[in-house]
Amino acid sequence: MSELTSKQRKYLRANAHNLNPLVMVGKDGVSAGLVDEIKQALLHHELIKIKFVDGKEDRKALTEEIANASEAHIAGVIGNVSILYREHPEREKRKFDPPV
Repeated sequence: MSELTSKQRKYLRANAHNLNPLVMVGKDGVSAGLVDEIKQALLHHELIKIKFVDGKEDRKALTEEIANASEAHIAGVIGNVSILYREHPEREKRKFDPPV
């Protein structure tokens, strides 16, 4: 999947509304362990929320760094929470179908 369109981001943000953050980014920032945890969460859930406890002022830059490292798309950054999406590699296991 290439870059997300605004229509796809809106769809994913709407679906993420009821989700709880699965990953918390603290004072240690972005580490290899954090990226591995995010990759596993994306593989299992496809759409996740990440909450920034520390480093809130750098959350947009950190979100981009995390998205690049985990090969995910940024669906949105709302307050101290970022929403990431990565399509499941197996078509039959996909939980979300963003509009074209």
